[in-house]
Amino acid sequence: MNPSLQRVQDVADLRSEPEPDSESALVQLIRAELEPDRLEGTLDSAGERLPDRLWSGALRDPLCELLNRPGKDFRSRLVEAAYGLSCSPGPSRPMPPRLPLLVEALHAGSLIVDDIEDDSRYRRGKPALHVLVGVPLALNAGNWLYFLPHRLLEDLGLEANVELQLRRALDRGVLRCHYGQALDLGVRLGSLSQREVRGVVSLCTRLKTGSLLELAAEVGAIAACASSERISELSRFGRSYGVALQMLDDVSGLYQQGRAHKGHEDLLNGRPTWPWAWLSERVSELSYSRLQHQAREVERRDLHPEVLAEAVRRHLGIAPYRVIHADLQRAVARLKQHVPASDALELLAAEVARLEHAYV
Repeated sequence: MNPSLQRVQDVADLRSEPEPDSESALVQLIRAELEPDRLEGTLDSAGERLPDRLWSGALRDPLCELLNRPGKDFRSRLVEAAYGLSCSPGPSRPMPPRLPLLVEALHAGSLIVDDIEDDSRYRRGKPALHVLVGVPLALNAGNWLYFLPHRLLEDLGLEANVELQLRRALDRGVLRCHYGQALDLGVRLGSLSQREVRGVVSLCTRLKTGSLLELAAEVGAIAACASSERISELSRFGRSYGVALQMLDDVSGLYQQGRAHKGHEDLLNGRPTWPWAWLSERVSELSYSRLQHQAREVERRDLHPEVLAEAVRRHLGIAPYRVIHADLQRAVARLKQHVPASDALELLAAEVARLEHAYV
């Protein structure tokens, strides 16, 4: 079949979807945004409406198929926890139910764009969106999700000064993520000396992954009208949480058979990841040089990436998991020093445990 016709058929096949009640909140939001009346107001179309099948094939159905796949919801849970930790004592206004979607929409958009930039073939156990519908449709859908949070803010009914703070936080977070992505895409392991690796990996992670978790904490705290001190502490925790998430993601690609494709992809593309950062600090110059030689062979496709992955595991052992656990425990301990004990704090500590368990 002609590739273009195949993609049209793929989009059509996406329409066999779950019932609305079983769909994620983000999918429900997307559906609502593409309802005819909503579209007419957004587009200022003066009553000129297109057939629904055009919007469904071009935007709604591809996104709904991808975003109905199960995720871990770490960012949504952090928004909720930060909101609960920031409410004043006594009666308080419940969190707007759609508040976490400000961050989830950005995250979803970043997954789509990342998969295109990395040429990743799978996302959440199924073909990546650009594999299903082609790069143009997937790229546009991912970019659309970057702007959706600002649209959503109009409907949350927040005070003007709170809305402004949230808009600034969203823009700051997205900007930082793109700085991190620039490093992730543009810097190859082979271009770095052994002493440079740790700094590059650390900053790239803080910007690319840490910024989005930091934003999740900020969103919850700002919406609850927290003090600047509370916002700062929760943001700091979110940053640490995000860095640990990236560490676990990097390590699991080398240590878990079910995610070996991710680890192999990192090695084939010569990406500076946390295992390389730890190796740069733990092994001798000679050992690191030998590993780098193997890394170059992997990039040239002269050596299978699993051979290098096994060598990395042999050098690091279980040390990465100990480092990550200690970092997370320090982040929780610091937060407990600055935030009064509460059910919300205990729930956040439980979320940290869930994060570690999810990658073991």
